[in-house]
Amino acid sequence: MKILFIVPGWSPLNLWGQIKFKFPPLSVLTLAASTPEDVEVSIIDENLEAIRWEVDADLIGITVMTPQAVRAYGIADEFRSRGKKVVFGGFHVSHLPEEALNHADAVVIGEGDRVWKELVKDFQKSRLKRIYKDNELVSLSEIKIPRRELVEEKGYFFTNTLQTTRGCPSQCEFCSVSSFFGRSYRTRPVRLVMEELEMLRQKSVFLFLVDDNLVGNRPYAKTLFQEMASLQFKWASHAPLSFVNDKELLELASQSGCMALFVGFESLIQENLSLMGKKANLEISPIEAVRKFHDHGIGLLASFILGYDHDTSDTFKKILDLCHQTKIDGALFPILTPYPGTLIRERLKKARRILTDQWDLYDMEHVTFIPQGMSPEKLQEGFEWLNSSFLSWGSIFRRLFKMNRSLQIFGPMNFGFHKAWKRRVAPKNNCPKDSLKI
Repeated sequence: MKILFIVPGWSPLNLWGQIKFKFPPLSVLTLAASTPEDVEVSIIDENLEAIRWEVDADLIGITVMTPQAVRAYGIADEFRSRGKKVVFGGFHVSHLPEEALNHADAVVIGEGDRVWKELVKDFQKSRLKRIYKDNELVSLSEIKIPRRELVEEKGYFFTNTLQTTRGCPSQCEFCSVSSFFGRSYRTRPVRLVMEELEMLRQKSVFLFLVDDNLVGNRPYAKTLFQEMASLQFKWASHAPLSFVNDKELLELASQSGCMALFVGFESLIQENLSLMGKKANLEISPIEAVRKFHDHGIGLLASFILGYDHDTSDTFKKILDLCHQTKIDGALFPILTPYPGTLIRERLKKARRILTDQWDLYDMEHVTFIPQGMSPEKLQEGFEWLNSSFLSWGSIFRRLFKMNRSLQIFGPMNFGFHKAWKRRVAPKNNCPKDSLKI
């Protein structure tokens, strides 16, 4: 038996569709490791290579995130028209399985680590069910080492990616993570993590820990950082802004080789933070937080969500001014997007503020809802202006003109984002015109 996994590509009209430094699909590689050993597995990541329709595969597995749902459905329809069986998994179809089943033979809801083997066996016995769902959370001690050899020659920026935890103890209104995993937060045994890290260290000094909240369990993170120090990685990950208040843990992270963190600042407006559920951010000065991270040699890729209820047309310049004042290393400015399964979607839908269910517009670059403090057109214009200003050469040199060990990461990152933004085609229409049927 042969299985082909497919990762649908980002649209070239989107910033992420133009970024050249791609990361391997760790979730798919982990699922490939859970596939029975007598099954041949291959992967096509459409972000790097074209799909070959005449493939020798018995089962097509497609991972589906909301911005790629339309593309994923099109891919599935084409393969099914050629007589192939198709199964979906991922965040989007887990929340909308009935929609997905219009384009697939089966859907995996939630984590697939355990039920995947069951699905494969059912397929081999010609008794494939429509829905597969694990009713219990997976222990991370059961997780297999990802089959990285399946993508080593595909041209990724680097293949040293690893997961040590799953989930997040917070429940931010806009976040898909908590809606997918619940409020569970699980840790993988440090011993198993270190065994895998020792193998990865033989290939590269750079490492990306893909955890959504690396420091959600302080004792675990402390032990992990202490153990990692001897390997001398140069690593990056995700962490909440409140991480900056834990001086001991911050020092341990720095000593273990942390050079960059993706941190959700989310808003400069207190009322927005309260509405989001970002209570931990309320008492933290963004200026002081950046300084403390920088003092420990850690650069920041900050996230600021645009379009929350208390944002106005002044918000965009205030964010840019903060970025310049603090010499922030990098930043993302996603437009608030009401993804299926999230609390923000429930709130906006109840208020009849959702404009469209055209999923390819759910890419964090289009306005898909009615803002409260400005028009949809003004929000779109503000997004375009803020990104263009932040990624201009003047802004880049202004922010990065400092000595910091993280420059070797954020220098190429800023230049890459600058070029990608220039290649991206700005939306011709400021906001979608079709309305959601409520």
